[in-house]
This record gives sequence, structure tokens and C-alpha cells, in this order.
Amino acid sequence: MLQDYLQTAESDAPAPKAIIVPHAGYIYSGSVAATAYARLHSVRHAIKRVVLLGPAHRVAVNGLATVSSEGFDTPLGTVPIDQQAIKQCLSLPQVSVSDVAHLQEHSLEVHLPFLQTCLNDFTLVPFVVGEANENQVAEVLEKLWGGNETLIVISSDLSHFHDYATANAMDKKTSQAIEQLQPETISYDDACGRNPIKGLLQLARQHHYSIRMIDLKNSGDTAGSKDRVVGYGAYVMDRKPDNMRYTWNDGQQLLRLARKSIQHGLEHGKPATVDKDLYDAFLQQHRAAFVTLKIAGNLRGCIGTLQAYRPLIEDISQNAFAAAFRDPRFPPLQDNEYEKLEVDISILGLPEAIQFDSEADLIRQIRPGIDGLILEDRGRKGTFLPSVWESLPERENFWQQLKAKAGLPADHWSDTIEVSRYTTQAFS
Repeated sequence: MLQDYLQTAESDAPAPKAIIVPHAGYIYSGSVAATAYARLHSVRHAIKRVVLLGPAHRVAVNGLATVSSEGFDTPLGTVPIDQQAIKQCLSLPQVSVSDVAHLQEHSLEVHLPFLQTCLNDFTLVPFVVGEANENQVAEVLEKLWGGNETLIVISSDLSHFHDYATANAMDKKTSQAIEQLQPETISYDDACGRNPIKGLLQLARQHHYSIRMIDLKNSGDTAGSKDRVVGYGAYVMDRKPDNMRYTWNDGQQLLRLARKSIQHGLEHGKPATVDKDLYDAFLQQHRAAFVTLKIAGNLRGCIGTLQAYRPLIEDISQNAFAAAFRDPRFPPLQDNEYEKLEVDISILGLPEAIQFDSEADLIRQIRPGIDGLILEDRGRKGTFLPSVWESLPERENFWQQLKAKAGLPADHWSDTIEVSRYTTQAFS
């Protein structure tokens, strides 16, 4: 049955990074889900991990519930559980282990045969999502986002048990909210998997990913009557963010904003209030950035954010002020230094986890002059921007100095160490 659905839905469209797919019985929603799964053909060998989130139907869950088992069995074989990834997520307060929440939960299990048919060898990171807000879900997804080896699957049906015309209107509205990345407009009646959907939308909005609907039906279109239907939609998130780059003019606006905030700090002791009406919507999207200050080529302050949680213009204004007056390595900036300041802005791309077998393997994968790195281990965290390669051009030295910045010994290594890379777009 699945092979028939997949052959009918066969597509040469680019493989998605994440999909939203329905979880009803296959005769009802299998053909809709197949439109998304059929796009995995080109990456069936590359995807090694699937992060699967679905709503709780049977058991009340506070936050996100994962499992203690080593695998899930289906008629197509055993899907191994990535317990190492689960261990990483259990450090988050919203994540817990609850085998009983998974025992009879169909929202996850109906996707396993699809995944086993479409992919080769992969591990699973499953979560039943209960009462959790979009930020809590997005935090889990961010932690597991990975690179091209990781696929995100969100399981959700749409409206439930309305007449055909009402369901069509409701599901169209929900699809618009998904495509427009508006989690705040999706309510209880719109989708049973609203909480995991909203978490994905939150992350997509922060990191400039787009989500597109590729199929929208209900049970009245597939295998049921039209007087009381359930809605089903399939949506895909591209593997790469929208190819939107900041222009030279954008950079000049942001540099002027940074200087204005520093000047306001000298005069009033606080950053300037940002007038959003002066900036277009692109500069108001949530992005993470660093502001670096130098005088005569020497560092005078550097402050930034690693995760996008506020509009870029606000991030630049706050970080510029903090770099001038709150960097603990330097005294607050003085009036006579302002005209000597060189201001650099680095806008961060989406971090991508690096998979490695050893410290030597990690060092080999680092790209000099390109990668910014984030190091996390044992409650310590540090980052180097790509611009640091100018003063630390050798891989080994770059890595050793990053460990030192994170407060770790030069010879530190452990099996819990996490490293992500990112690129930046810089203006000076």
C-alpha cells in the first residue's frame, strides 16, 4: 500500500529538511503523507537520524515525553532509538522519559513504515508532545537540528469532525498560518499536533526557513463521507534557508544603528530605542548577531547572541551597547574613544551540529576561514566567529584556544562534548 502511494506521489523536488505529515489510518491520510515522503528518495542514503514529534492522544503529558527502549518494532523490522541524542535532550526541563505515553500512541508509530520504506539505515529520536509551548518545542528541535544527516518529522492531522465545507475553510486558514510562519494563530481546534507544529514554525521564523504546503485534503476526499471529516495536510521545509542575503545598504544601516546606540550610551547610559518604522521587514526578522569594536586594530569589545530570539535591529542595538560598555574584559568606553572606533557586525547563519568520532576527526572537519564554532560541554560554552581565523589560522590552535575560552583545559575531551558550526555575513 505504501509503495503504491509513494509511486503515485513520486517527485523530483528537492529533499526537505523537515516535513509535517498526517497520522490517520493509511486509507484516509496515507496518500497525503506520501507526497512529502516521496521527496526523500534522493537522500535515502544520507539521512541517518529522524527526529519524530507527534501529539499525545492517550496519556496526559507535561512537556515532551521520550522513551527508554532501544528500538521500535514494526512488521518491516526494528527501528533503533538514538539514546545518545535522547540523553542530550534530557538536560532540558521540558523533556522526560515516559514509556507509557508511547505505548498506544499512533501519532508516531504510523510514520515508522513510511520511514522504513523511504530511508535506508537510520535511528529515531521520538517525542510525544503534550502541554508544551512553541519555545519549548523549538529548543528541543534546535538541539537536534543537525545537518543533512537529520530529518525532522512533525505528525499532525488538521481539523476534526466538521462538515466538508467547514473543514475546507478551517484547513485552508491553518495552512496559510503554517506557510506564513504564524504559530500564534493556530488554535486548539485547528490541528491535533498544533504544539509540535508551532515549535517548528517558531524555529523556521527565527532562522529564515520557508515552509510550503504540497497537499491538502480531508477524509471526505479519500475514504469517508463528507458530513463529518478530518483534515490532512502535507508540508515541506527546504533543507537550506531562503537564499536571502543582506545587501551593502542593509549593512550600512545596521552599522549606523550600532554607532547610534553606542553614542546614545555615552550620553544617556543606555542603548538607543529602535524605531522599527525606519527599517524594512527583512531587517526586523529574528536573527542572531555579534558586534565587535576595535581601536587601531586592537579589540575593544565584542558581544553577541548565538540564538535568534529578537529582531535583528534590536539585537544589533543591544549588542553594540553591550560591547562598548558591558564587556567584562574592558572598562566602559570613554567619549574620547568614540571617533576612533572600528565597528564590525557579523550576522550568524543557522548553526549545524558536527558529527565526529574523535577529536582528530573533529579537527579535520573544521573549515579554516569559513566556520564559526560553538563548543558546549559540562556546563561550559564558548564560540569563535569566523573572523578569529585571521589571528588563529591553524585548525589545532583555533580549537585549543576555543576550549580555553570556554573555560576548559587544553587537553579536555569527553564523549559529551558538542560542537556546532555556523557561517556569518559581515559588515565593517
